[in-house]
Amino acid sequence: MIKFVGSFETVKSLPNSHFAEYAFIGRSNVGKSSLINAIVGQPIARTSNTPGRTQSLNLFNVDDRIMIVDLPGYGYARVSKADAMRWLGRLEDYLLNRRQLKRLFVLIDSRIGVKDADLDLMDFCDANAIAYQIVYTKKDKKVREHNQVEINHTEHGAMVPEILYTSAEKKTGLESIKGILGVK
Repeated sequence: MIKFVGSFETVKSLPNSHFAEYAFIGRSNVGKSSLINAIVGQPIARTSNTPGRTQSLNLFNVDDRIMIVDLPGYGYARVSKADAMRWLGRLEDYLLNRRQLKRLFVLIDSRIGVKDADLDLMDFCDANAIAYQIVYTKKDKKVREHNQVEINHTEHGAMVPEILYTSAEKKTGLESIKGILGVK
């Protein structure tokens, strides 16, 4: 059973649970909420065609065993500089201080590839020993940028070596993530 725990504006306001947390993050419009919905098999995360709709830390309890955390996207949403800085501060606070975090899934739009904002996040995680895994989304869509930067796990100390390729729309590539989360 999956239940929405709540939307939280600060890390301090998050519930202090003993459940392992698996967080999903990526540039705005990467398909994060759609991927979460595909993984759990129901529409729990709010989706939108407008980038930047996820603005809070959204927690979902899965079978009273784990928490899925839908983090705000970065890099594209039309928000004020002050809001963007507040979101960045909250993200850093979450990543550095949330002891329940077991893995951060960094989502990359396979049509576009890795951008500087993604590399900055990866470098931050590497520097702070925050375990993360790269997940390419929208693998069923046509590639728009052909000269994409290749990601090599040997250059990123905190990165899980296996890179995952998914399509929320076609429901492909979900089994590996489900296995990590322990969901059916």
